[in-house]
Amino acid sequence: MNTLAQLTDQEILMGFVASCIEDVAERLGVDYAVIYDRMAAVGLIENYIIPHYNVLHTESRENVTSGLIETLNRWEEAK
Repeated sequence: MNTLAQLTDQEILMGFVASCIEDVAERLGVDYAVIYDRMAAVGLIENYIIPHYNVLHTESRENVTSGLIETLNRWEEAK
């Protein structure tokens, strides 16, 4: 009998979002709260990470992180 709790799809998605924020923060050498605020300000989480989860989670963490940094910078410049 498996006694481990099963994660819901929503919990898995939110874990991925959190890891994206943390990876970008680590790469840029800033606190994760700073990156969360920046991403939230331009709608990157709701309008990019979550809708594209099915594609993003299949890529390497390095590529996802690089892509998120590039997209964040572009969206901030356009705002």
